[in-house]
Amino acid sequence: MKVALAGKGGVGKTTITAILARLLGRAGLRVLAIDADPAMNLAVTLGISPSIAKTIVPITDNSDLIKERTGARPGEISGAIFSLNPKVQDLTSKFAVPASDNTSLLVLGTVKSAGSGCMCPANALLRALLRHVFLHKGEAVVMDMEAGLEHLGRGVIRGVDAVLTVLEPRPSSVEVYRKIAALADQLGVRTIMPVGNKIADAADGDFLRRELEASGHKLVAAIPYDVNIVNAEMSRTPLLELAPEAPSVKAVDILKQRLIEDFEA
Repeated sequence: MKVALAGKGGVGKTTITAILARLLGRAGLRVLAIDADPAMNLAVTLGISPSIAKTIVPITDNSDLIKERTGARPGEISGAIFSLNPKVQDLTSKFAVPASDNTSLLVLGTVKSAGSGCMCPANALLRALLRHVFLHKGEAVVMDMEAGLEHLGRGVIRGVDAVLTVLEPRPSSVEVYRKIAALADQLGVRTIMPVGNKIADAADGDFLRRELEASGHKLVAAIPYDVNIVNAEMSRTPLLELAPEAPSVKAVDILKQRLIEDFEA
């Protein structure tokens, strides 16, 4: 099971990624959580201590590693020759940090150069690493993507089984979902799953269902607005430890079970 969480900034991708990864781990899967968001907040949300989180160097910021594997450092693309297929098979075991509930965390960072046609040593390493991770059969993968469409535009999620697009009950969030769904479909992602978050009342849920059905899609999960998430962030405590029976946790648990059933089918 290889899933990526996408969506507009601020919709709650990181929180859902952390809860989903740990719940999958509790269900008996070995889970690799990948932080591909420039904000890099997944470590603490997963339950890794802030002191350890501060020591994590994102893969794309590790210039010595990029030089070793590709033959060129970031920024050396002018006239430089570098490998487009660097060795990456050992990077997860070397750089993933253990977390709770049978999970580990790999922090990718992000490629600074914009544009879907960008190719540089860091991007070559990132593409090769994700291609290996998505094809490796030994573990589940849950990836927290950067906000918006940049990862999809670069095509680095080619090979994931499903894109879970998190959206709020807002028109702007629905529009981003539609663009992400279209791009994911072009990349051959077999399952695109809209996940509603911060649902305050029945009207919010009805709005999302109506908007999605108008585009031929169906809401697969409705996660309620939950003050426990705010409290967890303020106390720097993972939600699963602060409020394991929180409404949002129960909703993500239902989503987890649906994913397991879908991929076992």
